[in-house]
Amino acid sequence: MKGNKNIRGSTEWEKKFIDNFKRICNRQHSWQVWQDFVNMSACAIANAVDRRPDVWKAREDSYMATVKRYSKEELDLITELLSITTLALEENPAQDFLGKMCMQFNLENKWHGQFFTPWHIAELMAKMLVGDETKEQIAAKGYISVNDPCCGAGCMLIAFANVCKNDLDINYQQSVLFVAQDIDSVVAKMCYIQISLLGCPGYVVIGNSLSEPVCGSTIEPSYKRPEDIWYTPLYFTDIWTLRRIRSWNGNSQKEEEESEPIQIPKVEESLRAAPVVHKPSQNSITKKPVNKKKPFSLKDFFTVKGKGKK
Repeated sequence: MKGNKNIRGSTEWEKKFIDNFKRICNRQHSWQVWQDFVNMSACAIANAVDRRPDVWKAREDSYMATVKRYSKEELDLITELLSITTLALEENPAQDFLGKMCMQFNLENKWHGQFFTPWHIAELMAKMLVGDETKEQIAAKGYISVNDPCCGAGCMLIAFANVCKNDLDINYQQSVLFVAQDIDSVVAKMCYIQISLLGCPGYVVIGNSLSEPVCGSTIEPSYKRPEDIWYTPLYFTDIWTLRRIRSWNGNSQKEEEESEPIQIPKVEESLRAAPVVHKPSQNSITKKPVNKKKPFSLKDFFTVKGKGKK
């Protein structure tokens, strides 16, 4: 990693991430390592919950092809990078952790000088968008959607989630659908990883928002390349599955509340049990509502009920 020998992190997790990343780059180019880490992490998360056969196989093949470039020791370090990212966001969800790490390594130059939005700017913009009318919209429809058509690493969406929770006491896990798109596959997957780990229901699309817009409805998107829609784990939970079923029938929020509940099977895989260097294991995932009276924790969303093998 020429030119990056003196990189220092400002938190414990940043320091650990930087140290592990540097060790992997002793044999591999830093840009290649970053792309592979992001791709493997995104594939591991997605294939734990998204069971579309052709899409699942394409991501599994991509994952396994990437694994072959690294030794066991290097793969262990890549696994640790995802663990560190998870713990960093659990400790402080109000940050664009991967965006900041990417800037630390000067990897943004690989995107012709792309610059990730500073956190305080994203937070200010989110505060300007969220107000009392947000709660009114949720009361009328049951949920709202937020869309970033040029999402980068997801800083704007992360800020929106934090402002909803901290400023308006909105449980975004149940009341906000997060929609993102970016033409660059690496940053789109960075966004996907972070909003998945933060428990945001929704999806990230890889493609040009202007020339390749997403069709279908907001809650049930359609895209010419299905493999380029990356659904987050919470998109598959009961409440959002039920809403998609209601949307197929054209039911309103009032009709939804008055109709008989539909039994939705539980998701059979767990995000927490899908390590980066192995095929995702078939564990069960149980969602819990956000406890608004306590500090945010990923444990509010996931509990592993059991372990299994493919």
